[in-house]
Amino acid sequence: MALSSDLLSILVCPACKGDLAYDASANTLTCAACRLRYKVVDDIPVMLVDEAEKF
Repeated sequence: MALSSDLLSILVCPACKGDLAYDASANTLTCAACRLRYKVVDDIPVMLVDEAEKF
C-alpha cells in the first residue's frame, strides 16, 4: 500500500523543511536539497535525520 496523497502533501524534510519526492517502488522519501533519503517502513515514514541515508 502506498502513502496517501494527504500525508504526502504535509510531509517535509525535517532537516531543511523542503519538499520530498516519494518513490513508491523503493519505499523512500527523498530531499534533493539536503541529499537525504528517508525510508518508509510498513507504510510509516521514518523521518529521523540520523536514520536517513545520504546520497
